Amino acid sequence: MLVYLLLALGLVLLVFGGDWLVKGAVGLANRYGISPLIIGLTIVAFGTSAPELVVSLDAAWIGKGGLAVGNVVGSNIANVLLVLSVPAFFAALNSGEDDTRVTLGFLAVMTIGFMIALQGGEVSQISGLILLAGLFLFLGQQFLAARKQSANDDMSGIEDEVGEIPTDTKRIAMLLIAGALTLPLAAWLTVDNAVAIATIWNVPEEIIGLTIVAIGTSLPELATSIQAARQGNSSVAIGNVIGSNLFNIAAIMGITAAVAGPIPVASHVVTFDIWIMAAATVFLIALTMFKGVRIGKRIGGVLLASYVAYLVATVML
Repeated sequence: MLVYLLLALGLVLLVFGGDWLVKGAVGLANRYGISPLIIGLTIVAFGTSAPELVVSLDAAWIGKGGLAVGNVVGSNIANVLLVLSVPAFFAALNSGEDDTRVTLGFLAVMTIGFMIALQGGEVSQISGLILLAGLFLFLGQQFLAARKQSANDDMSGIEDEVGEIPTDTKRIAMLLIAGALTLPLAAWLTVDNAVAIATIWNVPEEIIGLTIVAIGTSLPELATSIQAARQGNSSVAIGNVIGSNLFNIAAIMGITAAVAGPIPVASHVVTFDIWIMAAATVFLIALTMFKGVRIGKRIGGVLLASYVAYLVATVML
């Protein structure tokens, strides 16, 4: 029972630690006059992926690469089937509110590249560097596009994603310290006890990564999407999923493989889970490209049922 409680504690600390670190970093950057554009493309984008990153790096460093890959693949599946479904029960989401064609194009290319990288049974350091190169291309394109569209210094868009931005120096420092100290501890608790549970149940660690850990590290995206849906801000809810999935592949898997690769990949991830991720990505792209599609309780229920079916199939295989 203790390992389950410690795993739950680790996942909770990941959520809070990531939130504290992002808010502190955004507050610090804003205090020193860094533009919202730079803050959004760097601190917010990377910071909201911090839970997945620390878990994947910690798992890869101790030789549990299956947990790292499972976390990325499982998080991308959870982001579409879970993070888009639950908010629909609070308020319908309207697709196509923002022009995200370029971002969707990058997501499609990175997903295909990731799938190709997995076919060899491992994610090599070269593959990790290629994924990172794609990430920097995306960030560069986003920076140039954002500068052409607007020179507005309004922080409201950042607040939609991270919540209230701190301005007091002491609070900013406390948030940064708390986040920096909490995340490594949370990663250690999560990975160590996830591996222990896998041993107890005699299942590969990637199964735990695909299910329990993936759900846990997707909780920040779920909380953001629920809040956005209740406020009628569908673009934040859907854009949150698109950005998170892109960063999971390009940044989380890219950094982890580049630093700790090659990372071995279980055969069932290559033959089953990665294809579920691809199908979820195709659905996300199709949904976002057509304006006026509403994700209400009916579609939300189908997505949620699909996710439950996926979890059952993953555990049973």
